[in-house]
Amino acid sequence: MTQRDPRLQSMSPEELRRIMRALGYRTQSDLASAIGVSRSAVSLWLEGKVGVPRPIAMLLRMLLAAQRRAY
Repeated sequence: MTQRDPRLQSMSPEELRRIMRALGYRTQSDLASAIGVSRSAVSLWLEGKVGVPRPIAMLLRMLLAAQRRAY
């Protein structure tokens, strides 16, 4: 059985909020602008009404990992 890449797992609103803060995005608009989506999409993810798309979840996790390696 193959091990699934943990970066591709779904992302909870709490994890999204934590990663946003860790990356320095203070507002939904800041994050939306940085990753090329609408502010309303970020709002729906944070409210848990729509799941964070896997490519976005992976991107955010990779950005966080890269930031941590930079120090």
